[in-house]
This record gives sequence, structure tokens and C-alpha cells, in this order.
Amino acid sequence: MAVNRCHHHASSGYAVPMTDVVDSDELLRRIQRARACAVHEERTWRSRSEELGATDPQGARDATVRQMSYEAVLRVLDEIVTPGKHAEEG
Repeated sequence: MAVNRCHHHASSGYAVPMTDVVDSDELLRRIQRARACAVHEERTWRSRSEELGATDPQGARDATVRQMSYEAVLRVLDEIVTPGKHAEEG
């Protein structure tokens, strides 16, 4: 069973190095893991930004920039998996 972890949190990294040829199912699994990681990181930085808002404005701004970066990553990964879906919503 696959475990969704961000690559920098995984103890052993990916099972198959990116230099190997992979099939479409493996590529989709990798994209889904990356998406799960981005969701986790976006939520983490959103929470951090909210926590720091009153006490550390610079830290809150930095956390917000990171949060927005992960939101952009999510949009890109979503467009890869479901092309055009988000253009219809937005």
C-alpha cells in the first residue's frame, strides 16, 4: 500500500528513480502523491500564517507567500490530472 508523503519527509524517497521509464499509472500515482503533499503544505502554511498574524507580521507574510506558492502548485497538478475542469469553475 502506498503512503502519501512529501518527498522531503519520506525516509527512502521514491521507489523508482525519475530517470527510469515509468508507465502512465505510475506517473499518475506520483502526481497524486505530489498533490497530496501540496495540499498538506498549503494547509500547514495557511495555519502558520494565521497563527503569526498578530505577533509576527513578517513571518505571517512569509507564510502567506509559501501558502500561495503551494496553491499554484495545486492548480497546475489539478490541470494535469483533470484538464479544463478548473477553467470551467473559474
